[in-house]
Amino acid sequence: MKFTKMQGAGNDYIYLDARGMDEDWPSLARAMSDRHFGVGGDGIILILDSDIADLKMRMFNSDGSEGEACGNGIRCFAKYAIDRQIVVPDADGLKVDTLAGLRTVVPTYEGRRVSGARVAMGPPKLNAEDIPVRLDPSVGGSRGPILKYPIQPGDFRLYLTFVSMGNPHAVTFIDQPVEEFPLRNIGPLIERHPMFPERVNFEIVNLVDEAHLNARVWERGSGETMACGTGACAIAVAARLLGMISGQVDITLPGGTLKIDWDGEGEVYLEGSAEEVFSGEWTHDTS
Repeated sequence: MKFTKMQGAGNDYIYLDARGMDEDWPSLARAMSDRHFGVGGDGIILILDSDIADLKMRMFNSDGSEGEACGNGIRCFAKYAIDRQIVVPDADGLKVDTLAGLRTVVPTYEGRRVSGARVAMGPPKLNAEDIPVRLDPSVGGSRGPILKYPIQPGDFRLYLTFVSMGNPHAVTFIDQPVEEFPLRNIGPLIERHPMFPERVNFEIVNLVDEAHLNARVWERGSGETMACGTGACAIAVAARLLGMISGQVDITLPGGTLKIDWDGEGEVYLEGSAEEVFSGEWTHDTS
């Protein structure tokens, strides 16, 4: 089985042209994603045929769970498909079928190769049932937006803002530098908190100024990652809802910087790089 390792802002996935293939994808994702015994990555992404778009994308996290959306992954998905001439996008960009809905990817080029993309990530969902999150009735209602919801994992008291970008996110803004926050201890407690029936992605954020934010992400099913595209979108939405920003914002994560644009009403737009790392052939038996 041939594969290609790709990354966007350090969020690395293993890409498989899975058209016409039928495999145990969760088991394969766990095996290939292992950074000691496999290829190593945050998960695998499949290129598939679609009846409603140019192509279909499926993403499996490193623990084998399937994710609905992946902002960094879809940019690399577009690069993979366009560079290999699997599809030729029209002037409006590449249409991709995902579990979170149709997404449009407009590539940017260096020469003939795709170097990055701007992705229309869809409008955010802000109601509790759409995220989903179970709220304590004594704290507040379930209609969005739900801002600064108090929670106490371990010894930390945090205030979470909830956003769905097709997958669930809980965002908190802190004064402590994000580099010093014990994310590896607190992240699993938030991800698997009983209030999140489908688990949750967790973002911690520092406000630098109204055009710059610093963040780290604990991804559902993968742990801490170098970046998260849907997470960056959720951060920008939360920051705007809280009055911290008013327009386009650069969000710097450990793996790089992503540019997010949201007008407060419609679709969220994500812009960043897409890079190919290496290709190879997987020969391990995962049965």
